[in-house]
Order: sequence, then structure tokens, then C-alpha cells
Amino acid sequence: MVVTDPTVETPASAEELARLLREAAAAKMAVIPVGGGRASGMGDPPERADVLLHTTRLDRVVEHSQSDMVVSVEAGITLEALQSELAKAGQFLPLDPFHSPGHTVGGLLATGWTGPLRLRFGSPRDFLIGIRVALPDGKLATGGGRVVKNVSGYDMMKLHYGALGSLGVIVAASFKVFPKPLHDVTVSNEGGWEAAETALSTPLGPSAVELSSDGTVLARYLGSPQAVDRVVSGLEWDEAEESVWEKHSHSAPETWARITAPRSALRRLVGSLPEHDRWWASPGVGIAHWVIRADAQSVRDMRAKVEAAGGTLVMLAAPEGFMREVGAWGTAPKTIDIMRRLKKAFDPDGVLNPGRFVV
Repeated sequence: MVVTDPTVETPASAEELARLLREAAAAKMAVIPVGGGRASGMGDPPERADVLLHTTRLDRVVEHSQSDMVVSVEAGITLEALQSELAKAGQFLPLDPFHSPGHTVGGLLATGWTGPLRLRFGSPRDFLIGIRVALPDGKLATGGGRVVKNVSGYDMMKLHYGALGSLGVIVAASFKVFPKPLHDVTVSNEGGWEAAETALSTPLGPSAVELSSDGTVLARYLGSPQAVDRVVSGLEWDEAEESVWEKHSHSAPETWARITAPRSALRRLVGSLPEHDRWWASPGVGIAHWVIRADAQSVRDMRAKVEAAGGTLVMLAAPEGFMREVGAWGTAPKTIDIMRRLKKAFDPDGVLNPGRFVV
């Protein structure tokens, strides 16, 4: 990355951020949006970085309708601050990303990071109902709204989910929220893949099932006390401490990758990882995280296996030299031409995160 003392900007409003972005774009300056910085290692090294545009001062809860179960927030609010506010009303957002704490809401939307609760609740894309984005021309564009049933027009807000800030800078978002569960129990077993499948097949579906490379399985059940206790007693596993998930969410190796694959192929693929490398997986959704100690060629070989099975291997963090050797993204998707046209339409001068995303 070519960096010559980039200017750091910390706007206090969406309007100020949009103005700063417009001025930088007019001067053909490369802009790197920054949220909490927890996923800053994701993507290829940027080609240039003239302006670091921080969103952390955009940290307000704009509106929280407890009865409608909808919340609107500025993008720089941390997930922990939002959860604390929702907890006052007995509600929560089912997000538990790795490398916590410190993620901002905008950063999570831009990177698409999720955690174990994806098994039950899906990704933020599934309960995101509105978004506001600053574009390089200085305009503030809105997609969706502040109500759950909002399906008019094109769903433009989904373009910015997982786009790594390459089309615009997310400044606000609205979500459907969920009631906090009446009962929350986690149990553990050391039976490996077979134990994970047992947990996934219980009458009350688990909200999270995580398998570690040492064979440990964690299964989390949310719901009514009667239903949860019935399933847990039937499993006859050991009950785990509630803090186990917080500890798990801190996971953030120096060099790691996310493997996504069809559920039927995940076990075989994980089984072909280097013998002494650590990993953890969410078997129910076909995702594994690989703590890489192997060399670059081993990563490229593993990516080829994953892609042959219909999956992807995306680097989440690595030293810059290593990232350049292996590449962050792998083979370009079939939609690459469409992605390039969208990039040209939203960011014609290529000032947003140049070189970092797929396009």
C-alpha cells in the first residue's frame, strides 16, 4: 500500500462526512472508510490511501420503536453500545462477530462479518431494513426504510452489504430487532463432527453450533425454559458457562481465512487443512475459519480445493506481503462484469478503497 501520511477525518454528522467525501473525490484523493478497525485486515492492500474517513463520531441511536421492534442508528455506533440500548427494552440484535468487541454497525455491514448465531438468525442482510450511504458525489442516498414491510423499488441497500465501502460510505442503518430469549443454555461435548450433527438434529433447533479442531462442540439453545431444558436433558451433555461465547467472539488470529462451502463438503475440506493448523467451524451453515500457519502455496492449494467444491476461501487478515502472495478473494465471481459496471456507476474515479475489494 502506498501511504504518505494520510489525512485523518472524523466527521460528526452524515452531511459533514458526505461533504468531505465529495471534496476528496473531486481532488482524486483515495478515501479509506474506517469504522471500528476490527476488520481492517480484510481485502487486498489498498493501492493508495490519502484520506482515512472515520465514522466513530456518528454514534447515535436515531430511533428505537420498541413496539415495532425496529431500531435506526448511525453507522459509527459500536455493536456493544447498541446491544446495551436494546437490552433496556428486553431486545437484541443477533450479531456476535469474531474479533469483538469494538465493531461498528457500519463496519459489520460493509464487511458482512457474522458469528455463530447466523445458524438461527441469518446474516445482518436478513434483518437489515434500511440504509443511508454517502456517495462520492456528496449525495446521501437512502435505501429501504424504517419499517419491516418495505419492498418498493429496487433493493439498492443490499448492494452495499459486504462491498467493503467500495461503492459508498454507510452512515446509518435500520434493523428489525428480536426479543431477548426467555432461556439461554449452552452445552458442550467432545464428540467432533458426529456430536455436531446430533446437536443440529434435535427437535428444538439450536441457535448456534460450533466445532473446534480439538473436537469440542458447543451447542446453544434459546427459547422457552421447558423446551430448552427438555432438549438439553435429552442430549446429556455438559453445561458450559455463559461466558464461553464472549471468549469465542474474541477469536482473531494474525493470519486467518474464512472458508464457505456446501454443508455436504465442509467436513472433507476441513479435513484436508494442514494437520497442525487450528480451525473452528459452523457445520450448520457451511462455514469454517482457518488459523493459518502454512505457507502461501498451501493456501492457494486449499483455495483451489474449496472452489472446486463450489465454495470460497476469503482471507480475513494477514501480513501485507503474505496477503499479496495469496490474494484476498480468489477467483473472480461470474458476476464480475456487473460488479465492475456498478463500481463505475457509483465511484467513477475509483476513489473509495482502491484495490481493496474484488473490483
